[in-house]
Amino acid sequence: MHKDLQEILISKEELAAGVKSLGERISADYAGRCLTLVGVLKGSVFFMTDLARHITTDVRLDFMMLSSYSGMHSTGVVRILLDLKESIEGSDVLIVEDIVDSGLTMKYMLQNLGTRLPKSLEVCTLLDKPSRRRAQVPIKYSGFTIEDKFVVGYGLDYNGIYRNLPYVGVLRKEVTEGK
Repeated sequence: MHKDLQEILISKEELAAGVKSLGERISADYAGRCLTLVGVLKGSVFFMTDLARHITTDVRLDFMMLSSYSGMHSTGVVRILLDLKESIEGSDVLIVEDIVDSGLTMKYMLQNLGTRLPKSLEVCTLLDKPSRRRAQVPIKYSGFTIEDKFVVGYGLDYNGIYRNLPYVGVLRKEVTEGK
């Protein structure tokens, strides 16, 4: 375990099993169709890569980068830093996110992508933190529901680091408080 962590919340093995299960459900739901996975950068990269490997139907990959965080706190203002490269009009689209926390970013993303006339638009998140929700959003696929703890690893970061940890861990308060 990394020295800056309080605990490992979701092990590497639990992540692998959860992602495989999500991939199987998505494969069954979209059987015979081509699915466009829209990853939310940068946090979704590890999750989306592993998830795509477990989806047995054809997939296209595209990415968006949005910002609403500064350090540990959401600013409440969502900005698009990088937009999709391809049109999603008439496509089955699955937004792949590392964590849905306040729901504000996902609500914005659903509204924005919905105006682009996809055939279908759903959300898949690795982690769901409903206790922090400020905007209700429909999540069709959720890997793990977690308590209100600041987590890092498997794509999730704090000030740009810890993304490469192979598990999801809870960051010690001393790290986030600068002590």
